[in-house]
Order: sequence, then structure tokens, then C-alpha cells
Amino acid sequence: MNDVVHHALSRLDVALTRLEAAVASRLAAERDPGERETELALMGEDRARLAAELDAASARLVMVEAAAADVGHRLGRAIGAVEGVLAGPRGHHHPEV
Repeated sequence: MNDVVHHALSRLDVALTRLEAAVASRLAAERDPGERETELALMGEDRARLAAELDAASARLVMVEAAAADVGHRLGRAIGAVEGVLAGPRGHHHPEV
């Protein structure tokens, strides 16, 4: 047998093996549709849980960002107050201790 025919037969054998596996998988799925429905229900529950967790995380992020902005504002005011105290009254020079 020449190499071209041998290679073609090998490819045909692989294709038939894949086809048999696909048919067997399809038949198994058709025999037990309840398992597929259970799997889909579980996936739906997971999706709902993940969506709720994402919503909660997003809400926490908004709160953290608001708190960070507030802290930044307060820190800016505190820095301004400290700089004002360190500068002292205008025109008076305080020697450093």
C-alpha cells in the first residue's frame, strides 16, 4: 500500500473515531435530559449569585471612593491649616528653634 492511501486511511480512522465519540455523547445526552437541565439550573444559580456579589462589590466600591474623596478633602484642609500655622502672621519672622 502506498503512503498516500495509508495516510488517507489513517485520517479516515481518526475521523470515524471522533464521529463515534460525538454520536455516543449525543445519545447519552438524549437519554438523560434531566442531568442537562440540572446542570443548566446550577449554572443559572451560579450566575445569579455572581451577579449579586458583583452588585455588592460595586456598591462597596462606590462607598470606598466616596470615603477616599472625603478623606482627601479633609487632608487638604488639614494641610492648609498646618501650613497656615507654620507660616505665622505675615511680616513676622519666627527664628527656628
